[in-house]
Amino acid sequence: MSKNPARSWTCPLPPASLIAAELPGADFADCHALPDTRPHEPALASYLSLMAHTPAWMNGLMALRNRLVQPFGLKHLGRLDALRPANAASGYRVGERLGIFSLVTLSERELVLEDDDKHLRVRLSLYKDGGDPAQPLLKLSTVVHVHRGLGHAYMALVGPVHRRIVPLLLSHWMRQQAGTAHG
Repeated sequence: MSKNPARSWTCPLPPASLIAAELPGADFADCHALPDTRPHEPALASYLSLMAHTPAWMNGLMALRNRLVQPFGLKHLGRLDALRPANAASGYRVGERLGIFSLVTLSERELVLEDDDKHLRVRLSLYKDGGDPAQPLLKLSTVVHVHRGLGHAYMALVGPVHRRIVPLLLSHWMRQQAGTAHG
């Protein structure tokens, strides 16, 4: 099946990725694939570029989310693009914050990020799938384990929004990458 280079598509979690081990018992999981236009750069550099190109309206939604959930005991996560300058990729270490997540594991091929609180644990992976050298892919996966009832209510609202927003974020980033390559 040929893929539109300006759009991502849903796919199974990559079996060789670290996040695949998180799938058993998950309350929510999804994965989106897109062409890897920079297959020789590390996963962290790709993730930092993706987050640095977060559209302003998505950060506005995060700000709204942060205000709405605090009275219910969910934490204020900040902005998706709250990063150090993109050229500082080599300065990030496991345990540090990258936007709304903490860095759990880091390799050239994959990074796993997490936000864990008393209501739910969210894990995110950016995996560089070079299985087909003719079409290297990036796969952005999310796995959520809910700890309490409020986490279930939160995911009932956020899950459908997440499934719409992630492809929009990826498409926006792909357009930005194409503009940089041609500009």
